[in-house]
Amino acid sequence: MTDARGPSMVEDQRFPCPSCGADLTFDPGSGDLVCGFCGHREATAGAAYAGPALREIDFARAMADGLGGADTAETRVSHCPNCGADITLSPQIHATVCPFCATPFVGDTGVERRIKPQGVLPFRVTEAEARKALTDWLHGLWFAPNALRRFARKGRAMTGVYLPFWTFDARTRARYRGARGHVETRSYTDGEGRRRTRTVTSWFPASGEVSRVFDDILVSGSGTLPDADHAGLAPWDLAALAPYSPSYIAGFQAEAYAVGPEPARDTAMAMMERAIHANIRRDIGGDRQRIDHVAFQARDVTFKHVLLPVWLAVYTFRGRMFRVALNGQTGRVTGERPYSWIKIGLAALLALIVAGIAYYTGQQS
Repeated sequence: MTDARGPSMVEDQRFPCPSCGADLTFDPGSGDLVCGFCGHREATAGAAYAGPALREIDFARAMADGLGGADTAETRVSHCPNCGADITLSPQIHATVCPFCATPFVGDTGVERRIKPQGVLPFRVTEAEARKALTDWLHGLWFAPNALRRFARKGRAMTGVYLPFWTFDARTRARYRGARGHVETRSYTDGEGRRRTRTVTSWFPASGEVSRVFDDILVSGSGTLPDADHAGLAPWDLAALAPYSPSYIAGFQAEAYAVGPEPARDTAMAMMERAIHANIRRDIGGDRQRIDHVAFQARDVTFKHVLLPVWLAVYTFRGRMFRVALNGQTGRVTGERPYSWIKIGLAALLALIVAGIAYYTGQQS
């Protein structure tokens, strides 16, 4: 399906096996498309990308065009009725399980026009490796209930999902006014004739200008995964981004962005300003710095929409749902966990006993 506004992503993205007709899926271990039934492989899907940098979209022009043109496409998005996650589905999928909360739901039939992904970071961690990392993580939790450790040994199903992100580039300049502080330690004699010291800071006016070019400032477009989980999954090697191809998504799910390019741009600008403040402090120099005013400007702002790989596991423990996320590129694990208050109480009691013994020993010596 195409129209004057650009191509459609609502198309059959199946990759049928030429040998048996089953669906090929992307294999993180080899980077190939693999048939799970007959073992046939297509060696072209996961070839390492060594081409030029991915094309950036001019932000001002895109906003003026109303996100139209060749950078957008019609996408079929289904809304999870439980956690609210927006999942993109191919036309042949009519029912699925939400990767964020494990709720089964029926896919919607409507489509939305959205910015197409320009890049994708393919999965490199296999599901078997992800399950082992999850088990190791659960076993390594301090104060975790013993029942959870036994539960972890059973092995948990993992769901591979691509999360939406934005990257922003910009040339920035900031003029500032502030002060440079020089710290001195001075000696003096108090009223009782004792020598004492005090720290004195002398302030001197400072002003100037700093410039910085930012490349690939990463902002989450997910509306489901908490900020703490995003921080726990970082860092990402964005140099490994490849041009988007549906073959990378075969066998996986993808979350549609809930945070659009405009609010994402605002977040990126705030991140750049915080970084610029650190540059200003270095430019001011001295022992201490005071920043009174900053005039921040950003120009040549460009962006792109990219998909990053995450393995998700959702488990229920004593009636409460917990979610664990694993970076599909590096294997880094982050997530929620239950606590054993009995273990915490015993540890606190043991600490009190040790402190009491130490105090008693000190009193006897």
